[in-house]
Amino acid sequence: MELDALRHGNFAKLGEAVTDWEQMTRKLAGLQKDAENNLKAKADKADWAGINATVSREFIARAAAEFADAHTQADSIAKILSDTRGELIGFRTQLNDAIARAEKQNLSVVDTGDGTFAVTGNTRPDWASDPAGKTGATDQKVVDAFRDEIQAILAKATRSDDSAAKVLTLLVNQAKYGFADASYANRDEAADAVAAAEKLAKMAKRPADMSLDDIADFNRMMAKYHDDSLFGEQFATRLGAQGTLRFWTEMAHAHAGARGAELTAMKDLQTNLGLTLATASFSDSDAMRDWKSDLIAERNKNFRASDSVSPVGALGSQVISSLLRRGQFDTEFLDDYREKLFKADKAAGDAGTHDLWVKGYDGLDLDFGDDNGRDPLKGLFDALSHNPEAAVHAFESKSDLDHMLGTTRFTDRGASLGHALESAVTGVAADDATTTAPPHSATQVKIMANIMNAVAQPGTGAALVTKGMGESFGDMAAAYMPEISQSLAGPGAEGVFLTNSEAPDAFRGDRIRDVVRFLSETAADPSGRAGIIYGESIYTGSLLEAHLSDPSLFHAPREQVLADIGRNAGVIEGIVGHSVADGEVKAAADGEADFNDGLKDKSDAAKSWVNIAFTGLKLPEHLGGEVMGSVVGGSAGAVAGGAVDRLIEGQEKHGAKDEGLYSSAKDLYAMRDSVNQQTQWSASDALARHHVKLPEDSANDVVRNAVNSGWDDSSEYLTNSKERP
Repeated sequence: MELDALRHGNFAKLGEAVTDWEQMTRKLAGLQKDAENNLKAKADKADWAGINATVSREFIARAAAEFADAHTQADSIAKILSDTRGELIGFRTQLNDAIARAEKQNLSVVDTGDGTFAVTGNTRPDWASDPAGKTGATDQKVVDAFRDEIQAILAKATRSDDSAAKVLTLLVNQAKYGFADASYANRDEAADAVAAAEKLAKMAKRPADMSLDDIADFNRMMAKYHDDSLFGEQFATRLGAQGTLRFWTEMAHAHAGARGAELTAMKDLQTNLGLTLATASFSDSDAMRDWKSDLIAERNKNFRASDSVSPVGALGSQVISSLLRRGQFDTEFLDDYREKLFKADKAAGDAGTHDLWVKGYDGLDLDFGDDNGRDPLKGLFDALSHNPEAAVHAFESKSDLDHMLGTTRFTDRGASLGHALESAVTGVAADDATTTAPPHSATQVKIMANIMNAVAQPGTGAALVTKGMGESFGDMAAAYMPEISQSLAGPGAEGVFLTNSEAPDAFRGDRIRDVVRFLSETAADPSGRAGIIYGESIYTGSLLEAHLSDPSLFHAPREQVLADIGRNAGVIEGIVGHSVADGEVKAAADGEADFNDGLKDKSDAAKSWVNIAFTGLKLPEHLGGEVMGSVVGGSAGAVAGGAVDRLIEGQEKHGAKDEGLYSSAKDLYAMRDSVNQQTQWSASDALARHHVKLPEDSANDVVRNAVNSGWDDSSEYLTNSKERP
């Protein structure tokens, strides 16, 4: 910053720019609100099919997100410009004040060009005959003091101006097309994030010099900034793709066998580093695009610590995947990486994964947790579980899906694969209890059908449940209760069993056998069985509330609705109950205690299912296709929530001393009575909540007979679908 430029600076143009950006921000806020409340909301509710159900809905969702990002970016730019303008005006005031004080002491401050200036004392002709020989009245110390003061002001103004230009350029470069989502309240926030990234990248280039105290500082800084896109992009690109992998290789080797506080620090470091890279992966700057490409190119390289005595360390893919376990990574990046990893894994065959990934590359523990990081597919599956869109892309090929399921017989990747599959078919990321579940797309339903078909295969299907995927299968069954219910009820049932699925009837016909066997095999896992029961109870409660609050949903006596819903509950839970009672499934279940533990373990998840409308209940198009909550005054989920609470609390059945709901689930008739009681309670809640004039005894009798009928029919479904003892 040159002296005259700041001294005589006219910031009116900059002020106009700030005003323009502030006005733009307000306009974009309106457009963002309109895009979210009108464009996207209507697209979500639209009953589209075919290409509109996928391409158009996805395009609209992305367009709405771009409006949000445009507003965020404009707001950040406006605040950074405004903050910088205020700072520069302040520095101009300080500079002019310093020059004015210098002039009062007979000093001249002159801009000498090229960013330099001079502070000199004024000479007077009548001082030429001064006896002391002085030619001026100014002490050199005073000159130096003014020089230093002015230099400091110019330095601060330069930093403000340069850092503003730098962060604004970086901010705009985050997205090649569209807008970045980085949000900053002022210039300092953005500049501090970039400075922090530069500091940590410099530290990471010399991992051998990092003490435990350094790692603690590194963790604190990264925990603060791991969601900041400028920080993530600058950290990753300054360290480089190879440098990133080398850093983690060195840290894993140096802290192998960590215990206590050291182990905690390394777990935190792995998490923070992964979250930072996940944020960075969404950047579309030229440098970040190169980083992502270079990272994937390193997948087959041997990475070994500098002081390792072994010539073999870890494959690049093992190091990469160990850093993918936390956070949501960019879809395109995951697609590119997954495509190459899947190709290599399939080439080895179902049984060849150990020789491909572990044999010869088993000398380094890359995961400071329960795993060793040697199977890179596990880290990839964890990443897919946090990105439903990428998960759908991964498993829409039946060939890829069947291979990955087949490999679980020879690996311990089942649980990670289950979580990825769950993300793919539900559209809800792992550990996300806030995002409303989107309508099941035709592609998602197809993936779910392929999963059910695999689990339904005699001999091999049951083994999948015992390979760590039983709980996920139960969650998937819960999410697909509308489609499952329509398939079991047959054509014409869509008026009763409401859904917003794009393919609600996809499981009918020959696929009913797969549905029945899938439910039966999943019931062998206590947590899987708990998921089915929670899902059925939530869906039943939601249906009862919807129909009893609005009789126009289904043009029939309300007793008929109670009967249809009750029979469905009996069929679904009857399949589970009869499967548990069958000897072959009894042998696979560890007992009643395991099931009760399963119910407890699923309780938190089940509560979130109610909150995020996991079952996807929606009214028919002729009623506007609105989500149930908007029709019944926002009380949607009240009856379903009550059903979940009763399952969690194990509320005692009437007339059965010390016997909780589902507490004797291995007893066939006890389970039948439990589902009967649960359904009657939900019906009673819905009747009372919406002041429906039906005699309680009559309603309970209708539900009881319907549940019992469905329960009896479930045995026939099983007999027609699988060999039974």
